[in-house]
Amino acid sequence: MALVQKLEDELLAAIENAINISNELDIEELPDIKLEVPRDESHGDYATNIAMVLAGQAKMAPRQIAEIIKENLSGVDLIDKVEVAGPGFINFFLSNKWLYDVLAEIEEQGESYGEVNVGASKKVQVEFVSANPTGPLHVGHSRGAVVGDVLSNILSSAGFVVGKEYYINDAGNQMNLLGKSVAIRYQQLLGEEVEIPEESYQGVYIKDIAQEIIDEENNNHLQDAKSGNYDFFREYAYQKLLNNIESDLKSFGVEFDKWFSEQTLHPDSVEEVVEELKKSDFIYENEGALWFRSTQFGDDKDRVVIKDDGNPTYLAADIAYHKNKYDRGFEEVINVWGADHHGYIERMKAVIEALGYDRESLQIVLVQLVTLLRDGEKVPMSKRAGNFVTLRDVVKEVGKDAARYFYVMRSTDSHFDFDLELAKKQSSDNPVYYIQYAHARICSILDQVKDEGIELPKVKEVDLTNLREDVEIDLMKMLADYPNEIAKSAESRAPHHIARFAYDLASVFHKFYNKCHVLIEDQEVMKARIVLVLAAKQVLVNVLGLLGVSAPESM
Repeated sequence: MALVQKLEDELLAAIENAINISNELDIEELPDIKLEVPRDESHGDYATNIAMVLAGQAKMAPRQIAEIIKENLSGVDLIDKVEVAGPGFINFFLSNKWLYDVLAEIEEQGESYGEVNVGASKKVQVEFVSANPTGPLHVGHSRGAVVGDVLSNILSSAGFVVGKEYYINDAGNQMNLLGKSVAIRYQQLLGEEVEIPEESYQGVYIKDIAQEIIDEENNNHLQDAKSGNYDFFREYAYQKLLNNIESDLKSFGVEFDKWFSEQTLHPDSVEEVVEELKKSDFIYENEGALWFRSTQFGDDKDRVVIKDDGNPTYLAADIAYHKNKYDRGFEEVINVWGADHHGYIERMKAVIEALGYDRESLQIVLVQLVTLLRDGEKVPMSKRAGNFVTLRDVVKEVGKDAARYFYVMRSTDSHFDFDLELAKKQSSDNPVYYIQYAHARICSILDQVKDEGIELPKVKEVDLTNLREDVEIDLMKMLADYPNEIAKSAESRAPHHIARFAYDLASVFHKFYNKCHVLIEDQEVMKARIVLVLAAKQVLVNVLGLLGVSAPESM
């Protein structure tokens, strides 16, 4: 059990004791207990404002409530000292014994250390990337890919049952435009004088696909291209680009449990959900079109689902798709979207409510734009003009590890400047290098231990009270906090917290490395430090695994 959970359980038991046994508190409904790490270390290891939260119900001064809770606390092995401070904060100063117990937990649990059960096996779908298969993935898609993948890993470690899904937008006009663009380039490459319209896809990749068709089929499809029959070109380009997208994502460490085609929703699923919402009077007809009453659920205006020409809008397919998600048994749905989709949130929450589900069961993680920098200068990009930088380009230049870490190290709601030169640096200025170097240093220490013929000790064989230096205590506290970091990141849907934890853990380890030598004459201290180093190695491997970043043994 995570340390924070143990403390929260101790607090809950103390409050319940004060209510039911000593009758010192009159509380009808207990709120959630939240513990925070104080900014000022003199205020203890953890603190809570629960006394102030309870003051209204108890009709008592917060400090008085805090004193009552303090007197009802047990947990002698866990808590060294408790102080009531300020208007009613309860500050906890923990004993070192719990830190030593953490080292035993890490040794015992290994790769599973850090896992918590805040998800309680709830079935959650995370849909991310979902880019139109009309071109290669660019840097904006790359950030969403890492955010979705790392968030899925975190949720799995937090006890959720996670399904990772890519929604293929393979229906609609953009696919027809793709076919037309390739067909025109195909004609041009065969010597035909034909201009490509401005609205067409114009990247070099379009020419490459057209050339592949020529290499494979010669001019067998020239007449179709001339006559405007673009079906072959659309399907060929679609399959080619989708395969490339899947390959690029796989090389980036991103794989999906399901690739869901929008085409499968047309027409049956769309028609069925429209009829269902009609029966509930959530869809009505006006001027030949069918409208969804989204204003009834908080949207700023009603939305068209079937146009007056009988064709469905994107919203119609999205309604059918999200109904399909819940029909498959997902209790919670998380969509990772680009920030430009912000205006789409309310109408989709309205859809979820109209379908009979809790609107809060749909959660949207918005990912802000990425700006690529090279030598401090912005790298220009335009998808329509075809001179954008692709996911493949970035991975090729800086490597998978650096790209993944950089994309997830900032909050998704903040714009991100990706410094390509920094990502390639082999120095402590580069955060991913700095973290990986901590693991490499650990491997070097352990290699030296083996070279000296020293057998790696087990926790039960070591007197851990020899770990008394400040940096040793700080490192153990970081290791102990890992399960809590997973819980917080999962609950807040904020994967950048785990990236930050990895950096902070590496930082504390480097301080330990610089101050505390492991191979020393004092055998008991040496063994205790080896155990600590082994524990740090395991947690670094675990957290880098969540991030999809490798843990090199040498650098």
